[in-house]
Amino acid sequence: MAWSAEQRVKELGLVIPDYSDPPYGERYATMKAFHHLGRTLTISGITPEDRQGHKVHPGRVGETVTLEEGYAAARYAAINVLGLIRYAVGSLDEVSAFIRTLTFVCVAPDFTDVNLVTNGAADLFVEVFGDRIGRSTSAGIGVTTLSGNNVFEMVTVVETRHPAPEVDDED
Repeated sequence: MAWSAEQRVKELGLVIPDYSDPPYGERYATMKAFHHLGRTLTISGITPEDRQGHKVHPGRVGETVTLEEGYAAARYAAINVLGLIRYAVGSLDEVSAFIRTLTFVCVAPDFTDVNLVTNGAADLFVEVFGDRIGRSTSAGIGVTTLSGNNVFEMVTVVETRHPAPEVDDED
């Protein structure tokens, strides 16, 4: 039997947010939730917060947030990415590869283990999609602040099995 990310989510007991109801909004900026061109799907910056805006471990790693809490926040944001993938293409099984993750971790000036925080997201993607599909190229950047006092944010680019549907641009 072929690997199914949707089945794996059930096995792991993950609760994936539904970004269709209400539709993904513009809480922080004028932006799109995603952009699907050809087989490339880019997911906008996602933070570790629920649909009502409650943040998971806000603050700075190495100051008010522990390394373990930062890892958990990164994992939570990755689960939110799964919700936006479903919103964009209907099913996690439509993902054929993770291309790139760009992550930002809000840290104290002397905190240097950014990668140990970002592994919260990277590990989740491998757990759900397997090693071949779930691993991506990545960069993790430590910053002094993020919107809304979030501790973590990530931009994700995946490859889909099928190209985006053609859209009539005569608006």
